[in-house]
Amino acid sequence: MAHPEETASLSRTPEGHPELKGGKVGVVLANLGTPDATDYWSVRRYLSEFLSDRRVVDYSPWLWQPLLQLVILSRRPFASGKAYRGIWNRERDESPLLTITREQTDKLATELGRLYGDRLEVAFCMRYGNPSTESVLKRLQAQGCERIVFFPLYPQYGSPTTATANDQAFRALMKLKWQPAIRTVPAYFDHPAYLEALSASVREAYAAATSRPEVLVASYHGVPKRFLDEGDPYYCHCRKTTRLLQEQLGLDDDAIVTTFQSKFGPEEWVGPATVEHVAELARQGVRHIAVVSPAFSADCVETLEEIEEEIRGAFLDAGGETFTYVPCLNARDDHIQALTAIVERELAGWL
Repeated sequence: MAHPEETASLSRTPEGHPELKGGKVGVVLANLGTPDATDYWSVRRYLSEFLSDRRVVDYSPWLWQPLLQLVILSRRPFASGKAYRGIWNRERDESPLLTITREQTDKLATELGRLYGDRLEVAFCMRYGNPSTESVLKRLQAQGCERIVFFPLYPQYGSPTTATANDQAFRALMKLKWQPAIRTVPAYFDHPAYLEALSASVREAYAAATSRPEVLVASYHGVPKRFLDEGDPYYCHCRKTTRLLQEQLGLDDDAIVTTFQSKFGPEEWVGPATVEHVAELARQGVRHIAVVSPAFSADCVETLEEIEEEIRGAFLDAGGETFTYVPCLNARDDHIQALTAIVERELAGWL
């Protein structure tokens, strides 16, 4: 509900003036994105947008774009489309990432509505694909949101994730005649409520397992090693997340390890690589491992396909016997409570 002085101000516009709305605050959850369908052209459009982002692949466009458009995108959409088809939500005809992000948004809206009434508008957007960042920010501005909390759903800050989501939000604002004020949510890997939810998810998976995992593998999406050398804190945030999770769970040093997945391209990436390390654990005699993905706020192709199939297969093929995947926090109640607490912090002074 608008403050009285705001309502009075907007009501004094001259006759014929375009309708103005104001006095609201928007909250936008931002995730990576998804193709609209699993066919070749839908996946190609999505991959083209994703892999053309200079935050993701920062090679010279003069060299990269011909290779991307003529070589990589002539083949990769077939393999990626197959991966998406294996996890696709056929009931809603959408990817699990889209389904889960919508559910997170709905639950967060309920919690924030309980706290703030109708003064908030809660929505979600995708950096690549739909709903686009630009369309969501335009809609919120039209609904009277004069202030917006923009929340990239990446616990650890990364240039190819958090930064590019923020970039896209600012590009969208550049096109608006009346820009809302905006706050971007910083990394939250060390927020107590996030760590409590993450550790609870691991405890629940261990309790449900037929035998206790000998090693917990914390697998994060990888980045080129030079990103670390150039000042990106992502690698350090990941290592600290594992340490904090270890403290929460009370695990010995040899019962938890940090690894990185999803390597792309010829460069050296931070390591060790998850798919290689789990196979090595099996060769060393480890028979039961669990894998958790602290960098992903929602299950997606990297977890449901890469971890559940490729990485699981590497461990079992190398002699491992039991593989436990710990689902992402998704729309768990304790995760929603953590997101609510973070948004409340960022709303300070606005409501």
